[in-house]
Amino acid sequence: MTNMAHGLSRIDTFLRDCLGGHGTNAAPLPQTFGYLFEANPITGNLSRKTIVDGFDALVETMRSDKVEDGPADAGQTFFGQFIDHDITLDTTSAIGQRIDPRSVRNVRTPNLDLDCVYGDGPEASPYLYSHDHEGFMLLGRPDSPHDLARNCHGRALIGDPRNDENIIVSQVHASFVMLHNILMTMLENDEAAGHDIHACAQMGVRRDVWHEVIPEAMVGFEEVRRFIRLHYQWLVLKDFLPSFVEQSVIDEVLAHDPFHDRGPIMPAEFSVAAYRFGHATVQAKYDLNADKTGVGLFTMEGFGPRDAANDLEMARFFGADAQKALPVGIKMAKTLFELPNSVVAKPLMWADYEIPLPQAKKLALRNILRDRTAMQVISGQHAAARLGLDVIPAPEVLQDHHIDKTPLWFYCLQEASTFGNGRLTGVGGRIVASVLIRAMKLDPESVLNLQGFTPWSGFGDHFSMASLMQFVETHRDDVAHREDLYCH
Repeated sequence: MTNMAHGLSRIDTFLRDCLGGHGTNAAPLPQTFGYLFEANPITGNLSRKTIVDGFDALVETMRSDKVEDGPADAGQTFFGQFIDHDITLDTTSAIGQRIDPRSVRNVRTPNLDLDCVYGDGPEASPYLYSHDHEGFMLLGRPDSPHDLARNCHGRALIGDPRNDENIIVSQVHASFVMLHNILMTMLENDEAAGHDIHACAQMGVRRDVWHEVIPEAMVGFEEVRRFIRLHYQWLVLKDFLPSFVEQSVIDEVLAHDPFHDRGPIMPAEFSVAAYRFGHATVQAKYDLNADKTGVGLFTMEGFGPRDAANDLEMARFFGADAQKALPVGIKMAKTLFELPNSVVAKPLMWADYEIPLPQAKKLALRNILRDRTAMQVISGQHAAARLGLDVIPAPEVLQDHHIDKTPLWFYCLQEASTFGNGRLTGVGGRIVASVLIRAMKLDPESVLNLQGFTPWSGFGDHFSMASLMQFVETHRDDVAHREDLYCH
């Protein structure tokens, strides 16, 4: 128990250390940040104020109150947030403070294993699980049965507390907990579904593993967990990535990773720049359900009990009739330029220079300053040149402030606007696709390392986040021991 790696159950540890990539003795996945390219410190004679004002002028060109539909469903923005919380948690870096990404400890396992949902499993994270019903997860309370399980202070009992930071991501998380309990129920009560879960979960794993490594009482739990993980990974590859990255770029990365094996598993260029594209896709308001429409983004704050009246109708977030995310690009909802005091309440410090609170409240400026002052990642122009791609010059507003290179975060958005029709392409598309695909390639039990995997027919003819959410909503009231799983 005490020697078990973070987020790894007995079967995870066995597959990682013993199977070693189906007999290849592959090393365990590293959990370190680092650079795909190299550090790019700020040089020159410009003062910090001049640099900040130049970046501020750039982000002001992004401010928009226009509601524009992009290609992705609105829920995909928050599924992307959920994915981020599954693979990365940096608790050390701060804006304005130089950090060597190689020294950052990633609190999450960097593979797509849903450790943000399952924690360390029932043995090491028992507060997530039922005491009375083996393998079932706690969820809800009598007055809000679809809310996350919470302690007496209203704090969510989940593997990653960030998944309670807003109503939408908290319900994406809750849907995966519901899915687990639904499938545990089917394993008990539906022979045909149980057979399918069993067959899928055991794909690519020697039959004796389930009998010799896993305690008999935990086999059902481990089968359901692996079944869900494989379908989750398929969704990341086939539903989430195509929503935000040009398919031609995804195909190119699948065939030939542009970064090969030289890059870290969790690059700074991904975590502080390219993957933050999601901020540009956030709408200022959302319709939650038939009764709650036009709800402002920052009136949906989490970190506390959720009233049942705020339960999402998931068809409004995923599927043919869903609201849409903004296109990936150089416009952002003006709401994100005035972050509430609950998010940002004081000025930023960059060494001895104080960045005033009105500037500190601009999410876009915070992204650029984290990129340039904390991690100091390569500029967009340098990254494009290194990858042999067409280079976009720095915007005039930067050049007017004597800055001739574009911060990578903005550059990725600029590529999407210029070349990608609202999807990442170029540098940004390659970084995002490479990191997520490589995580699956290096994980010996991932869906990319299984031959013949197809999504379960029980999820519908066309498996997607929309069909998964519909499945959960259809079956969530049929969970066995439902009231026993509430937190009172």
